[in-house]
Amino acid sequence: MGDFFKRHRIFVLAIVLLVGSLLLYSYNLRHKGATTFFERSVISISAPLQKAVDVFTEEVGLLWTNYLWLVDARQQNRKLLEKNRELQGELVALSEVRLENRRLRRLLDFVDTIERPALPARIVAEDVSSWARTIVIDKGDESGLREGMPVVVAEGVVGRVIKTAHKSARVLLITDASSAVAALIQRTRTRGVARGLGGHLSLDYASREDDLQVGDLLVTSGMGGVFPKGLVIGKVVLAEQGKFGLFQQVDIEPSTDFSHLEEVLVLLDEEVEQ
Repeated sequence: MGDFFKRHRIFVLAIVLLVGSLLLYSYNLRHKGATTFFERSVISISAPLQKAVDVFTEEVGLLWTNYLWLVDARQQNRKLLEKNRELQGELVALSEVRLENRRLRRLLDFVDTIERPALPARIVAEDVSSWARTIVIDKGDESGLREGMPVVVAEGVVGRVIKTAHKSARVLLITDASSAVAALIQRTRTRGVARGLGGHLSLDYASREDDLQVGDLLVTSGMGGVFPKGLVIGKVVLAEQGKFGLFQQVDIEPSTDFSHLEEVLVLLDEEVEQ
């Protein structure tokens, strides 16, 4: 302690003198009416210090107030960001519902055009490998599905059910290499068999004598016992008669966009509906 006073004796002495002067000045204010030279000196010396203390106190107060305001603003900003994310999620969900409702309305409108009961189903899986093109839907034999039932959308033919489980079924797409659909050209009534080629189809057994043109519509013929007559399959994108052979080379672009399928309709038998 003694070493401290030795090292800081001037500073300590200045503080003691200042405090003593302030005490004396305070005493004189209570007991004297006139201001002495000593009191004026104390006022002159202490006024800047008092002002500095006031400014420092005010600045610290403003700093503390601003700090509290920033903390509060940060918390409010965090809450607003969380609310914004929540609202964006709800907006996306509502958009999905709106788009789904639009697709389902198209399917329902399509059902009204065919005289056959139909069951809507969602696609839950797909297999579009080089050797198989199938999808899995969320309806199965529990809902009355059985093998061979046709699957369609408003744009056209999708495929047929090849396997069923209790709550799901696998559908063979018409673009699969093992798929064959009895079909005819709507304009000329030229008959043939639509076979899958992976991304598109071909129309086999179309007579080279028939006048087929690019853009001609291909529909189901109703023969074969799977698809009802008149469902759209696709349109002709290539028709070449060639110099030899009995049949033309006919390429078909499917009317169904298989890369964007989400919901389909399974056409049921009359007895299933009952």
